[in-house]
Amino acid sequence: MKHILVIHTGGTISMETDAENNTVNIGDVNPLTRATEDLRKLARLSVMEPLHKPSPHITINDMLEIKHLIESECSRRDIDGVVITHGTDTMEETAFFLDLTLETDVPVIMTGAMRSSNEPGSDGLYNFMAAIRTAVHHASAGKGLLVVFNDEIHTAREVTKVHTSNAAAFQSAIAGPIGAITNNAVSFHYDPLPQLKIKVKEITKRVGLIKAYAGMDAALLNALCEWKYDGVVIEALGQGNLPPDAVDGVVRLLSNGIPVVLVSRCPKGTAQDTYSYPGGGRQLKALGVIFCEGLNGQKARLKLLAALMQTDKIEILKDKYFSA
Repeated sequence: MKHILVIHTGGTISMETDAENNTVNIGDVNPLTRATEDLRKLARLSVMEPLHKPSPHITINDMLEIKHLIESECSRRDIDGVVITHGTDTMEETAFFLDLTLETDVPVIMTGAMRSSNEPGSDGLYNFMAAIRTAVHHASAGKGLLVVFNDEIHTAREVTKVHTSNAAAFQSAIAGPIGAITNNAVSFHYDPLPQLKIKVKEITKRVGLIKAYAGMDAALLNALCEWKYDGVVIEALGQGNLPPDAVDGVVRLLSNGIPVVLVSRCPKGTAQDTYSYPGGGRQLKALGVIFCEGLNGQKARLKLLAALMQTDKIEILKDKYFSA
């Protein structure tokens, strides 16, 4: 039997519904711990619970704690795979950060639930079992961190939460799921491309995230400059454009040595320097804005946070960490 390290961190998968006031909240005991015996037929489990939080409470330091815990446990004992249970609101961010920074070769799988443990149709235990099945599967190794949800397997780079409450809340809009889970099998459709790894021991930088909108001016960008943020990610319009009144804020950030990374706010497609009008991508790229391909804003922010722990030079950031 394979040895799987289970790390519980909280979230809806660990919560219960209060029928009296129709709310969901975190309790003193993770209900998944009561189901552990039923899961031991799938693997030999070692269970740890370093956190017990709703996912909106997860911080970058919590992500680092999970990273260090996995690396420590995998280095000191025989671990064949890791399963992390996590709240869904920030699951894609923790998944991407770990995928970007983890230094281990064992399969790492993340899952959660959209319905609490005592709700009708609860999906937590099912997703948990599916994650363990994926972790013990021989083909899961070497694919980076994987997110298992609703019978689908997704890469951390591609997956995002697309629905507030549906059981099929997680999708990979561009590439689709990397694999699928049935009653009898775990199967993979393709192998993902290798992803950049960034070594980090701590995060001491601050990176802001702003979504562009029609009529946007420079006020928010200027504020981030005044507050001495170390970097800014902008979810730009369309293929990578901003309203012209916002450009002065970009110039101010860059002139103060604060890198600006740009993605599109569209769920599909890539930010490019296509348009040459004021505020267009061509002007922004010429100013020194870094265009980031294939990531949404929240993931680009984490990548910039990690990269800033290596360098704050805009050209190095662009050429080494955001060239693809």
